[in-house]
Amino acid sequence: MNKFLKLLFSVFLVLLFETSISYSEETRIKIGVLAPLSGENAPLGKQILNSIRMALIDIKNNNIEIYPKDTRSNPEITLRSALELEKMGISLVIGPVFHKNLLLLDKVKNITFISLTNKTLDLHNNIISSGINSTSQLNTIKKFLEENEIKKTIFLIPNLNYDLEIKKGIKESKIKFFKQYNYDIDPTKLTKQIEKITNYGIRKQNLYDEISRIENSDDPNKEKILEKLEKKYTIGNVKFDSVIVADFDESLKSVVTSLLYTDVSPKKKYVITLNQWFDESLLKEKNLHPIYYPSINKKNLDEFTNKFFKKFNYKPSYLSLLSYDLIGLIYYLSLKNETLEINKSFKTQNTFKGKIGVFEIKDNKIHHQLNFYEINNGKLREIF
Repeated sequence: MNKFLKLLFSVFLVLLFETSISYSEETRIKIGVLAPLSGENAPLGKQILNSIRMALIDIKNNNIEIYPKDTRSNPEITLRSALELEKMGISLVIGPVFHKNLLLLDKVKNITFISLTNKTLDLHNNIISSGINSTSQLNTIKKFLEENEIKKTIFLIPNLNYDLEIKKGIKESKIKFFKQYNYDIDPTKLTKQIEKITNYGIRKQNLYDEISRIENSDDPNKEKILEKLEKKYTIGNVKFDSVIVADFDESLKSVVTSLLYTDVSPKKKYVITLNQWFDESLLKEKNLHPIYYPSINKKNLDEFTNKFFKKFNYKPSYLSLLSYDLIGLIYYLSLKNETLEINKSFKTQNTFKGKIGVFEIKDNKIHHQLNFYEINNGKLREIF
C-alpha cells in the first residue's frame, strides 16, 4: 500500500510539473516599451531600456518579455509604434516618457500605458502617470509640516505651464497653508513681487521710523541702540513661518535670493521646495541654506547609479530607476493576479516597495511615499 501511494504521489508530481511548464509557456508576460531610441532624446531612451533589462536580470524570471519600440519623441510616431504593439497582442506598455507623446494614444483601445511623466492632468483613460507627481511631493511636505507643528505656510507658484499641476496637488493632498501667491520668474519683476509678498516696504519703513525716533530721543543708550539698528535691514515679522516654493534650478535660487534680500532668511523661516533630484549645485549655495524638500530614496538611487555605471559606463537619470521599479511592480502584480490582465490590477488598491520608495496604486493612479531631506551648510541630511 505504501509503495502504491508513493508511486501515485510521484505521478502527481510529474503531472504537476508538466502542467506548470505548460502554464508558464502559455502565460508569458509581454510588456511593450515606448521610448525615444533615436533622435535627440535617444540617450535617455537607451538608458531607460538598459534599466528595464537590468530589472529583468535581477528578477530572474524568464516569463517576462519586453518589446521595445521607438517614439523618436514624436506623437505620430509614438501612435504608430503603439498600434504595432497592439497588433502583437500586448496590453501593457511602459512609456512613453514625455507628456506630449501621450496626446494621440486614446486611439489605442486595448493597451494600458504606464507613462514616466509626472503630469496627471488631461490624461486619457488608458494612461497611468508613474512619475513623482505634485500630490506625492505635497503629501510628504504635509507630513513634515504636521510633525513640526508648522501652521502658517505660504505657497509661491511660478506662472508656468505646470502651475495647474501644483494646484491639483494642493487640492488632492489637502495640505494646509496660509496664503497662495503666483509670481513671474522674470528677474526684473521677481524681486518686486517678493517685496510685496513679504511686506518689505512696510518693514523697511518701520526701521527708518525707529532710527528717526531714537535719534530724536533723550535715551542715554541712544548710540548703542542706533548701532544695533544699523545692522538691521527691517523691523517687524512676516506673517508666515514657512514658505513652499514650487520651483527648481536657477529660478528657485532667484526666489530664495529675493527672500534674503527682503530680510526673510531660511535660517528663521522654513524654505521648502519641490522637484529636486539632488541637484549638487544647490549644495554649494550655502547662503541659501537650509532648504528642505521631498524626493526619492537617495541611498537606493546611489546604489542603482553605481551598479548601472559599472555595467554601462555612464550615469543614469532618476527616470531610469523609475523604469527599473516599474518592471518590479508589474512582476509583483502578476504574482498577485490570477489572470493575465495585469493592467486591471491598477484599478484596485495595491502597494509596492520599490527602489524609489513605496508605490501606492488605486483607481488607475500611482502615487509615491517619498523621503524628506534637508540641505544645510553644504550637506544633505535625510529627515525621514
